[in-house]
Amino acid sequence: MDDIISLGLETMEVQTVRMVAPQHFEQYWQAGVLANKAGFEMNIHGPYYSELLGDRLQRNRSLAKIEAALQAAKTINARHITLHAGHYGEMGRGQVANEQVASVFKGIVQRIGEIWNDDEDLYPVFPWLKEGTPSKIGVETSGRQELWGSLEEVLEVVNHVEGTIPVLNLAHIHARGHGRLRTSEDYGELFDQVRETIGTKEFYCHFSGVEHRMGNAMHYTQIKKSDLNFEPLAEFIIEEGAWLDMTLISDSPLLEHDAMYMVQNIERARHRQLERKAREDRRKALAAQANISPEEMAAREAEIAAARAKDALAKSQPQPKKEEKPKEEEQKKAPAKKAPAKKTAAKKAAKEETNDDLFEIEEDDDDLF
Repeated sequence: MDDIISLGLETMEVQTVRMVAPQHFEQYWQAGVLANKAGFEMNIHGPYYSELLGDRLQRNRSLAKIEAALQAAKTINARHITLHAGHYGEMGRGQVANEQVASVFKGIVQRIGEIWNDDEDLYPVFPWLKEGTPSKIGVETSGRQELWGSLEEVLEVVNHVEGTIPVLNLAHIHARGHGRLRTSEDYGELFDQVRETIGTKEFYCHFSGVEHRMGNAMHYTQIKKSDLNFEPLAEFIIEEGAWLDMTLISDSPLLEHDAMYMVQNIERARHRQLERKAREDRRKALAAQANISPEEMAAREAEIAAARAKDALAKSQPQPKKEEKPKEEEQKKAPAKKAPAKKTAAKKAAKEETNDDLFEIEEDDDDLF
């Protein structure tokens, strides 16, 4: 944890994706104490494999795993607990499945409240229990067509179950939507849809590169190796996302590396915004001095920039070479030197022999073609 804090990161998510063993709780408690002292936010991810839409036996088996994750969340002072619903199963898509998932999550929210308040005498051990609030239950969007958890399904359940929040796994949403997140406007539409549906400003998001086919996420990848780019999201966060209260978790195979990559891109977007505002302020000041509008000043700047670009292009193009005139005068001034008769005859003989060799046509030449 110290290494993560030293990188300037403010939160992390602990994975309890398969099983929470008893010996893990000592480590969780130590992490919770350190995070509480440092003001560092801890979160936890429940089991990846759940069958909340299965039969009673399958559902109870999944709830037993979730119970262990809830206990670990209290021990580590997790602010969010991310959970999956699992396969549609025989129930299939539709309102019945959504109501079943909502019913299960209502029970989970009730259970985390009980866990948080049933050890009042343990405040010295878990100081965050006295003044803190129970973990929020996150319902994560899924990345495959056969799994419950489209964006619309998640929003419907969260809208009806108090104490839950949507976990927007942006790689899953991108994959399930056949590559729908391409521009900052795409992210704007996504967050507006969530805000208009459930009226929240709090977002808990996962981000990673993803390889996807036919609307299904295959596996996570490094961000730079995916068609899901982070730059448009960073641009949206800085330009349009002042109203967002967002927690962003790296799901990349290169966890810390891509987490820092996201931080750097957000900072670059912020610097671009500051530079643009500085140019706009300068333009307004110059426009006021020239007694014209900022729009007219911007048009003048555009004309000047276009002219400079045109001049630079003209200078970069190679100039046509001038044809060299034959030096007739030099030829006239320099008469041919006369050589001795014997040498001249020898040269003529040599030239004749050479010319015969050069223009001698052999029958084998036809074979070349």
